[in-house]
Amino acid sequence: MGHDVTETTNAEPRHDGLEATPVPEPPGVESAGSSIRVDATETEARELAEAARETGWSQPSFAKDLYLGRFDLSLIHPHPRGAAQDIARGEAFLGDLRAVCETLDGQRIEREDRIPDEYVAALSVIGTFGIKIPRQYGGLGLSMAYYGKALTLVGSVHPSIGALVSAHQSIGVPEPVKMFGSEEQKQRFLPRCAAGAITAFLLTEPDVGSDPARMSSTATLTEDGAAYLLDGVKLWTTNGVIAELVVVMARVPEHQNGRGGISAFVVDTGSEGITVERRNAFMGLKGLENGVTRFHQVRVPVENRLGREGEGLKIALTTLNTGRLSIPALCAAAGKWSLKIAREWSGERVQWGRPVGQHGAVAEKLSFIAATTFALEAVLGLSAELADAGSRDIRIEAALAKLWSSEMAWLVADELVQIRGGRGYETAASLAARGERAVNAEQVLRDLRINRIFEGSTEIMHLIIAREAVDAHLGAAGDLAVVDADLPRKMRAAAKASGFYAKWLPQLAAGKGTVPGSYREFGPLARHLRYAERSSRKLARQTFYGMSRWQAKLEYKQGFLGRIVDIGAELFAIAAACSRAEMIRHDDPERGRAAYALADAFCEQSRLRVDHLFERLWANTDDTDRQIARRVLDGAFTWLEEGVLDQSEGTGPWIASWAPGPSEFETVRRHYR
Repeated sequence: MGHDVTETTNAEPRHDGLEATPVPEPPGVESAGSSIRVDATETEARELAEAARETGWSQPSFAKDLYLGRFDLSLIHPHPRGAAQDIARGEAFLGDLRAVCETLDGQRIEREDRIPDEYVAALSVIGTFGIKIPRQYGGLGLSMAYYGKALTLVGSVHPSIGALVSAHQSIGVPEPVKMFGSEEQKQRFLPRCAAGAITAFLLTEPDVGSDPARMSSTATLTEDGAAYLLDGVKLWTTNGVIAELVVVMARVPEHQNGRGGISAFVVDTGSEGITVERRNAFMGLKGLENGVTRFHQVRVPVENRLGREGEGLKIALTTLNTGRLSIPALCAAAGKWSLKIAREWSGERVQWGRPVGQHGAVAEKLSFIAATTFALEAVLGLSAELADAGSRDIRIEAALAKLWSSEMAWLVADELVQIRGGRGYETAASLAARGERAVNAEQVLRDLRINRIFEGSTEIMHLIIAREAVDAHLGAAGDLAVVDADLPRKMRAAAKASGFYAKWLPQLAAGKGTVPGSYREFGPLARHLRYAERSSRKLARQTFYGMSRWQAKLEYKQGFLGRIVDIGAELFAIAAACSRAEMIRHDDPERGRAAYALADAFCEQSRLRVDHLFERLWANTDDTDRQIARRVLDGAFTWLEEGVLDQSEGTGPWIASWAPGPSEFETVRRHYR
């Protein structure tokens, strides 16, 4: 998606009999019936991803060190804060934004499955679409911290407004142009974006999700070298139905004057040859302008290419480093709203002579919702402030924030629905129709579900973060981590690795977590930080044991790596919650006592999850699960499927085929201004 979706649903129907206009095919591209398919081996896919990965670490990273057993709290505490003038400008904008949001009706969006044009216009007038665009280019130039607060606010009206703003500003045209564009490109595109030209990011294709090595959209350089001809179909293009400008990823065939490769282009959607063939519909996020976009011989001037040929994937991944923080902001919004509803309802609803919130089963849920919401805001706030400070490398922190927040917010909303009982499952419209308060708990649950898929699914995030978490081990192990390395190479690598681990492993034996009185400035929270420090060293040791045991096969132990990542995510959240609580206490002792209570509860809950994850590193059903999965795929258990009807049979292929050429459909692109 513009918020990229990884292999979720086949939303595009089959186009049989489509007449295709032949275009040059890049190396590795084959025609498959009426469809275009790029074949890429596992090695080729890995090499492409590795080439696009940012490998240097010129600045320190708290999360990177955490996975290496170095729990350096000084990298995140005292909690970073913005400059006074930035805070003042941010607060002024939030005041304007709140005034606008109070006039918007989220349930109208739900009913009409559209964000009304006047809503978009009202947001545009106050500069919402230029929050992060520098002032010299017509934007507000606000900090990431206030961008997060703005998304939290608009997301509480309706998550689709949050998706509209974040798809435009987190990964749409403004961010990659700001980071990688030439001065001429910034002057040309950024003022237009700040003024309300909504944008989108187009990467996913009908048969390509998180494996861009198989991307088949092409951008072929014209003979005169003045432009590229863009051909392809992009799926799940958030904002694509109404976007005026889009960033498109396409494969440039190797040519005489260039190396080709996946490249990034800014494309005006008013260009000839662009068709928005359909607007997709989903279980949640009503009002999301998400579509299928076809490009047929679309002429894109060379000066619209971002960076050099072949740098497109690197541009995309770098943009996502901070772009992923939009998801935690929307998750924090859901947590705050869920807490408010849970508190009010649990005090009003009476069962067996007492408000339901006073019963133990519900009290446990209220505690979880309150503590987790505090941590959701802490993780967002810390990550955003670190991004603003610019003195830390936050690529892992942002990824952890996205991963952890999307999973925990889903649990929070699920618990809210449970607390509300039958009313939690009932729609707001149905509740209002029979005279009750229109609480849209079921909608929030539906809307939150996509965040575990948006901008990298949980499973993909596990792999991305795990790659960074084991980077030092891979560097030390060398050919030990190479599947096809011969014995002499492995022996040389073992000698090299022994030198690294001889120095590193002894450092994991002891630390501040084993010293009573460490972190005493945090009062009752100090014990949790000592636990986090000890657990960080334990996590590093467990990663080493896994590397020693499996070596090159470690990358296939995705269950193990996922738990390693999840432990680190919880430890990061513990540190963020403690740091935020202390910051609040410093500013307001009375509120600080409440913040300390919430942080303490969260840390206790989080520690139970961490302990369980540590246990499951080595006591799990991973081997059994893989064996059963293979037998499922081989058809050994089809007898278990008997006795039901599958009404999707015969409705279309699993993945719709496509071929380059003109569209057979009228465009459904909508103009909002």
